[in-house]
Amino acid sequence: MRSKLITILFVMIGFVANAQTNEQEIDVRDVIESVAENLPDDYDMTELIDVLTRYRKHPINLNKTTPEELKTFVFLSPLQISNFFSHIKENGNFVDVLELQSIDGFDAKTVQCLIPFVTLTAATEYEKLNFKEIFNLGESDLMIRLAQTMQKQKGYTSLPGNRYLGSAERFQTRYRYHYGTIVSAALTLDKDAGEKFIGKPFDYVSANVALFKLGRIKKLVLGDYSLQFGQGLTLWSGFSFGKGSDVASVAKKDLGLRPYTSTNEYSFLRGISMTINLYKNIDLTPFVSFRKLDASQDLDLEGNLVQSTINQTGLHRTPTEIENKNTLSQKIYGAVIQYTKNDFGIGAIAYQTEYGNSFITQTAIYDKFSFTGNSLTNLGIYYNYTYKNIYFYGEGAKSINSGFAYVNGALISLSAIVSAAITYRNYSKNYHSFFNQAVAEASEAVNEKGLYAGLNIVPSKRWAFSFYGDYFQFPWLKFRVDAPSKGYEILGQMVYTPTKTFKVLARFKTENKEQNTDLDVPINFLDEVKKEGYRGEVSWQLNKKWSFQNRLEISQYKKGDANKEFGYLIYQDVDYSPMFSKITGNLRIAYFDTPSYNSRIYAYEDDVLYSFAFGMYSGSGFRTYINLKYNLAKKLNIWARYGMFYYKDVETVGTYLDEIQGNKKSEVKIQLRYQF
Repeated sequence: MRSKLITILFVMIGFVANAQTNEQEIDVRDVIESVAENLPDDYDMTELIDVLTRYRKHPINLNKTTPEELKTFVFLSPLQISNFFSHIKENGNFVDVLELQSIDGFDAKTVQCLIPFVTLTAATEYEKLNFKEIFNLGESDLMIRLAQTMQKQKGYTSLPGNRYLGSAERFQTRYRYHYGTIVSAALTLDKDAGEKFIGKPFDYVSANVALFKLGRIKKLVLGDYSLQFGQGLTLWSGFSFGKGSDVASVAKKDLGLRPYTSTNEYSFLRGISMTINLYKNIDLTPFVSFRKLDASQDLDLEGNLVQSTINQTGLHRTPTEIENKNTLSQKIYGAVIQYTKNDFGIGAIAYQTEYGNSFITQTAIYDKFSFTGNSLTNLGIYYNYTYKNIYFYGEGAKSINSGFAYVNGALISLSAIVSAAITYRNYSKNYHSFFNQAVAEASEAVNEKGLYAGLNIVPSKRWAFSFYGDYFQFPWLKFRVDAPSKGYEILGQMVYTPTKTFKVLARFKTENKEQNTDLDVPINFLDEVKKEGYRGEVSWQLNKKWSFQNRLEISQYKKGDANKEFGYLIYQDVDYSPMFSKITGNLRIAYFDTPSYNSRIYAYEDDVLYSFAFGMYSGSGFRTYINLKYNLAKKLNIWARYGMFYYKDVETVGTYLDEIQGNKKSEVKIQLRYQF
């Protein structure tokens, strides 16, 4: 079977030609592909593409940039950023962009990713607020998107009880405004599939106005915003990455206060916040937030409303989801103070979260240490320090009347071709934070100890290698794990790029954990669960119009003494993007075969601008999609996407209210963008 698959792969390669779109657009896609694999399939990455798209249109000036500006590039590590400013301090301003290659730790891949977004040209900068110029020189971006599953799902039929009360289409509108780098505004309207369109057309409304460079007030955001400080242990909302093939990604790059532009309906604050320069290198960021959250509530013995969890999906389709909408008030207030000078930074965080009703202990024994009550005080301290070729970082956090957590690590440039990362984490089982996105194996940084170590090796422009190992323990019980448990994860990756138009990637990843046995026994014991993944990928360019990518991915899953599952995915991607053409597009044809959900495979999929898909390939069948973009006018573009899953030997697709009769599931998406 395996030899047959490998043969098919090489036969496919023989029939393909690869065409890159506009080189800068491909750079954006490659950046996203390299870091997106560890995210859930519904994760909204609008914040990331907003930044990259804007910098592509308005490149940053390397001789005038700031650490915070460079932190927005996900492919730059904190050590590289520190080395960048050390280089300027020692050598003066850049004369040529290619001088980036002489900075310690800036390998060829890093420089290639960065070049489309930077410049040395002194771009026009609007340094003062001028209301006339705000209207005349400001840039606006309006996007309207409509998407719908073509087959009728069970939730839209006349079922008694729980069913979808709204229409099947998803509708989104977003407006963005920028006046240089000193004013921005955002408005996002979103209706999910199954939500009502009558009465209030958009179930989710998000807006903000942000001002920058107002003397001592560095930033001011009114409306929806995110806060990202330290290593994400005490206070981090919005977008965040975890472990990835770039081992330096375990060290988070905090961006502080930011306007919130995502459609994720949970991970943000709503109110007002600002960053104020108190004195020289000391900044203060006070904040206050008032929100209504979704929660399933009940009455306690005294007749008070209580809840055990918060609903984070943002979906309001069924009578139950609508009943739970905005039932829990949340008030947050606090401040962050930080000192930054040269290669040293330190900060302290303190904030209070208050809820309208109390949380009660959940019934499951593994939730014995979950948060209870209606108020929570969080304190934290974080630091970073660069000493020669080592970047140290860490954070300690305490939730008052409960647990303590900390994480410490270092990024080390061992030589011109080798860099290393090492991180130790220890999160107590009763540590509580509602804004916790520190590096962890579990979905939350709680009840976990772990040691992570990795290497990036770039011996030449053609070769790049990455390795990491992560050992973790869970001192208390977890969902489907009725005892303390442990595990490890190992990844190895090789990338060979002999030319700018040809790349080969090979990757191996294994993950070992413990989980309750599937056997029917009086007392559960833990079985070893082992997942392995093998990836081979070839990307190459035929000419300036055509590019292709081929991938073969194999997954293996084994639990206890059960037989090992073997699954695979093989696909062909085609890009057609002639220069100056009004129409461009890309296509995927894939075949997958996985015995069960346990051996499923995820793969990033191209989509319309500002939208992302992470296809989940489970079962057996075919997957295809096609994206088309047409330039109606200079500032007016339209996108169209059609995607379909075709499953073999099944009578239904999906489960519960999303169930479809038949063996196909397809979606159509239309998007219009106007820039003015």
